[in-house]
Amino acid sequence: FAVKAAPNPHLMKLLKEFDFGSDCSSMAELVLAEKVGNTGDRIMFTSNDTPAEEFRKAWELGAIINLDDITHWPFVLEAVGRPQAAELGEHIFCCRYNPGPLKGGNAIIGKPEEAKYGFTREQLFECYRQMKDAGVKRFGLHTMVASNELDPDYIVDTAKMLFDLVADITRQVGVEFEFINIGGGIGIPYRPDQKAMDLEYVGKGIEAAYKKCI
Repeated sequence: FAVKAAPNPHLMKLLKEFDFGSDCSSMAELVLAEKVGNTGDRIMFTSNDTPAEEFRKAWELGAIINLDDITHWPFVLEAVGRPQAAELGEHIFCCRYNPGPLKGGNAIIGKPEEAKYGFTREQLFECYRQMKDAGVKRFGLHTMVASNELDPDYIVDTAKMLFDLVADITRQVGVEFEFINIGGGIGIPYRPDQKAMDLEYVGKGIEAAYKKCI
């Protein structure tokens, strides 16, 4: 699990005791994560307008670097000094998928096809090929299509969409994935007429969808 780095290091230390990592999107959050002892794959670094120095910091910490755009890949390579294949093979790289009209958003986060973030399906295949050719050996896939969602089937369907996509990428590109990050989006009921998310149902639904893909 990962949580957004908060400006309160005491809270972050408490969360770390419960095995939470850090979800970072800026230099300040990377530094805070480092301060409480979260480094390496305990950090998920996602950013969509990223200065080179922030990519360098994420690289130095060994963080999972989650690319938001296909142009980020050559930019990252340049930012971290064009590392050799052996060094690239030690780091985890991830791409953020924007499913466009294939997946509806919600009232809070909007429609995916209207968002500027993320890779198209075609761009994912191309970027994973480029990363593989450069020497990357550790891969992940990420998406974020809803916020404060209360429909459990929406979360299960998101996971299934990513499982199917990973199967296609693995088959066509020849890379294996260490993880799939279905993003956040699980909400809480703010009004009396709303029902809390049935997490047991979500867990069983995701497990069933995964078993169909293996």
